[in-house]
Amino acid sequence: MSLPTIAATAAVIAALYFGREVFLPLAVALLLTFALAPVVAWLRRFGIPRIAAVIASVFSAFAAVALFSFVLAVQVTELAHNITLYQSNILTKVRTLKDTGASGGIVDRLTGVIERVGREIEAEEQPAAAGEAEREPLPVEIVSRQKPLDVLLSMLTPLFGPLATTGLIIVVVIFMLLEREDLRDRFIRLVGYGDLHRTTQALEDAGGRVGQYLLAQLLVNTAYAIPVAIGLWLLGIPNAPLWGLLALVLRFVPFIGPVIAMLLPLFLAVAVAPGWSLVLWTAALFVVMELIINNVVEPYVYGSRTGLSPLAIIVAAIFWTWLWGPLGLVLSTPLTVCLVVLGRHVPQFEFLDVLFGNEPVLEPHARLYQRLLAGDPDEATDHAEDFLEEGYLVDFYRSVAVPALLLGEHDRARGVMTEAERRRMAASALTMVANLEDIVREEADEEEEADDEDNGSAGEAELPDGTGMTVCCAGGRGELDDAAAAMLAQVLEVQGANVSWLSFTDIEPGNIRSLDLKKVDTMVIGFLNMDSMNHARFLVRRLKRARRGLRVGIVYWSDAGTSDNKALVEMAGVINADFVAQGMLDAVTGALSDTPAIPLKLPTRPRRRAPARKKAKVAAQG
Repeated sequence: MSLPTIAATAAVIAALYFGREVFLPLAVALLLTFALAPVVAWLRRFGIPRIAAVIASVFSAFAAVALFSFVLAVQVTELAHNITLYQSNILTKVRTLKDTGASGGIVDRLTGVIERVGREIEAEEQPAAAGEAEREPLPVEIVSRQKPLDVLLSMLTPLFGPLATTGLIIVVVIFMLLEREDLRDRFIRLVGYGDLHRTTQALEDAGGRVGQYLLAQLLVNTAYAIPVAIGLWLLGIPNAPLWGLLALVLRFVPFIGPVIAMLLPLFLAVAVAPGWSLVLWTAALFVVMELIINNVVEPYVYGSRTGLSPLAIIVAAIFWTWLWGPLGLVLSTPLTVCLVVLGRHVPQFEFLDVLFGNEPVLEPHARLYQRLLAGDPDEATDHAEDFLEEGYLVDFYRSVAVPALLLGEHDRARGVMTEAERRRMAASALTMVANLEDIVREEADEEEEADDEDNGSAGEAELPDGTGMTVCCAGGRGELDDAAAAMLAQVLEVQGANVSWLSFTDIEPGNIRSLDLKKVDTMVIGFLNMDSMNHARFLVRRLKRARRGLRVGIVYWSDAGTSDNKALVEMAGVINADFVAQGMLDAVTGALSDTPAIPLKLPTRPRRRAPARKKAKVAAQG
C-alpha cells in the first residue's frame, strides 16, 4: 500500500469520525435502501407505480418497527408493575449466598471492607476542625414549581433529536429508492466512467451482498427468537414475548448482543423462583440455542454471502464502534461488506479485500509451497486432505503438489533458495506423501470395486489399469525431483501397478549397473528442470544398456499438464526414450502402456582414417 493511499485512507477515517452526525444517518439510509430495493422491485413486477411501491415499502418497514416498539413498551410496562412481587425471592437468594460463604461468610467480609474504606475516605475528605463540635446536617428539600407545559417540554425535548433523525432517514430512504437508477449513473460517472463494466459489477455485488446479508440476519434472528420465547414461556419466565423480541433485536449487535439478551431473563429467573433450578434451565436454553444457531443455522443460511473472514468481523466491530459508537457496532458488518466489495473490484483498494475478505489470497499450490518451504509437513498434509475430501489423489498432485515443486525449482534455479532450504522442502514433501498412504489404499480399493465409475481419473481422462505391471519411478537430478517421483509412484499404485521408487542418487552413473531391473517393465524418470535434455539422454542410454527390453520414459514436469503430442514424440526420438510426458496424466498413461520398448539406437561413428605412417607401410608392402 503506497503512501498516498495511506494518507487518503487516514483522511477518510478522520472525515467519518468528525462528521459522524452527518454520515451516520446517511449510512443507515443507504443500508435500508439496499434492504428495501428488492421489495420495491417485487412490487413493481405487479404493475404498481414506482412512487406507490416505494412509499408502501418504506412505511410498511417503519410501521413494523413502530409496532415492534409498541409491543416492547407494553411488555416493559407490565414487567415494571410486577417487579416488586419478586423482591422477596431476590432477598432470599442474597441471604443464601451470604450464609453459604466460607469461613464466616465472604459476603460479610467484603461488605465490611467496603464500608471501612468508605468511612476512611469520608473522614479524609471532611476532617473536623480541632475543638469544634460536629453538627448534624440539616435536611433540605428542593421544591420545583414548574408549569404543566414546562414539564411536558422537558419530557419531549430529549425525543426531538431521535425523532428528527428518524424522519430524516425516512426521507433519504424514499429519495434513494425513487432516484436509485439516477444515483447509480451519477456514481458511475463520478468514479468509474472509464471502466463501466467493473463499476457496475461492484455496485451490483455490494447491493446484492448487503441485501442478502440483512435478510439472512433477520431470518436467523427470527429462528433464534421464536424458540427462545416459547422456551421461556414453558419455563414460566414472565413476559416471555418481551425477551424473545429483545433477543431478535439484540442479535443484530455482533458479539455482545446475544449476551445482553441472555442476562436479562437470567436476572428475572433469579427473581421469580426461590431455588436455582430455573436459572440453570434458562441458561441451558440460551446456550443450546446459541450452539444450534452458530454451528448449524448460520453456516447454512449465510454461506459466503458476506465475503468476510471471521477475524474481519471482529476487527470491523471494534473499528466501527470506535468510530460511531453503539450504532456503528450494529452497522459494522454491512459497511465492511461494502468496503470488501470495493477492494474486490477497484485495484486501488485491493488491500481491503486482502485484509478482510474470506477468499484465499494465495493459490492452492502457492500455499502448499509456502508450507513445504517452512518445513511444516503436518499443515501441508492437512491442506492435501482438505482437497482430497472432494477430489482424487491424481487431481491434487497434478494441480497443486507438482506446481508447488515447480515453484521451488524455479526459486532454486534463480539462486534464492539455499541448499538447506531445498533439502528441507524435499523432506517435507516426502513426509506429506508418506502421510497420504492411507488415501492411496482407499482409492486403490475403490478402483477394484468400481472400475467404470472413477478409475482415479480426475474426471478428464480415463487412466489405464496397471494390474500386473511393474514400474520404477526415480528422481532425475535433485531432491525435489525425488518428491515428484514419489507422487507419481503413488498415483501408479492407485491404478494397481507394482511400483518401486528410487532417489536420484540411486541412478547416478556409478550405481546404475547395481540396480535390480530384471522384473521392471517401465522406468520413469522425472525432471522439474526442463534444461536436463542431455542428462536425460545419458540416463536413457545407460538404463537400456543395463537391461535390454526395458521401457524408459522421461517426464518434464510442467504446469500445462498435457502438451502437444507431436512435440513430445519428437523429443522422445531425440533422447531415445519410449515416451516423454509433461504432466501427471501423460506420465501415468505412458508408464502403464503395453507398447514394446524402443531398441537402443547406438550412435553411428564415422570411419576413422588410418595414420599417415601406417599408410606408407602398407604401400611399401604392396
